[in-house]
Amino acid sequence: MPKLRVRTVILSDIHLGSVESKATEVNHFLRHVRCEKLILNGDIIDGWQLKRSGQWTKAHTRFIRIVLKMLEKRDTHVIYLRGNHDDILSKFLPLDFENLQIVEEHVHETPKGKYLVLHGDIFDSVTKNFVFISHLGDWGYTLLLKINRAYNIWRSWRGKEYWSLSKAIKARVKEAVNHVSNFETHIADLARDRNCMGVMCGHIHTPADKYIDEIHYLNSGDWVESMTAIVEHFDGSFEMIEYNNFVKDYPVVDENSSDEISSEAVSRTV
Repeated sequence: MPKLRVRTVILSDIHLGSVESKATEVNHFLRHVRCEKLILNGDIIDGWQLKRSGQWTKAHTRFIRIVLKMLEKRDTHVIYLRGNHDDILSKFLPLDFENLQIVEEHVHETPKGKYLVLHGDIFDSVTKNFVFISHLGDWGYTLLLKINRAYNIWRSWRGKEYWSLSKAIKARVKEAVNHVSNFETHIADLARDRNCMGVMCGHIHTPADKYIDEIHYLNSGDWVESMTAIVEHFDGSFEMIEYNNFVKDYPVVDENSSDEISSEAVSRTV
């Protein structure tokens, strides 16, 4: 299978354990990528959903297996950052297991300069200070996704393309637009204070690759709706990858094929 070879891959908000997690798609993406460093930027496992009505599937287990194989057989350096949905990890951080680090935040060195990496929930006052309201909001978002799924089944039956209700709300409701804007500004200010040229985050499920004044702001989006990742090429440049475009170049050959790594694949280096 053809591979995309890059220096670094940044993923966030996969929400394993949630019914809405696009685990199959992110697994396909990782199988077709070779990297020296994998940054898992928070909310990879959705502990909130698992406590309620979450569902853990074989695809979710397969994601864990793929990451472990990247650690063991491809010698990939993996950085796992705590998110708000996997906040139970905060009791044990930092943790260091050779090529695997589990941390609150990380500074990523690139050929062009330093990037601050963090999930970003520290700038969400509701998540940080009003846990009950945050859980209530998560319940509402999950309900919204269920409604959206049913609506898109109807759209598919009518021959129409996928449409995201939550993205439409974010784009049109003034409070949601302001929340995203304030979040981006605060996190760029933090990167500036840490003498970093850029920042990588997740949390708000809004992918972005842009500059806020002189700070390079990168948000890797999520694998619930947007299905996006950020990759760093070997020259230090970054690229936002959308799965729907990625799968055109690296198509699914067999959905039921094994994710075992062949000896030929193991022997190849990045």
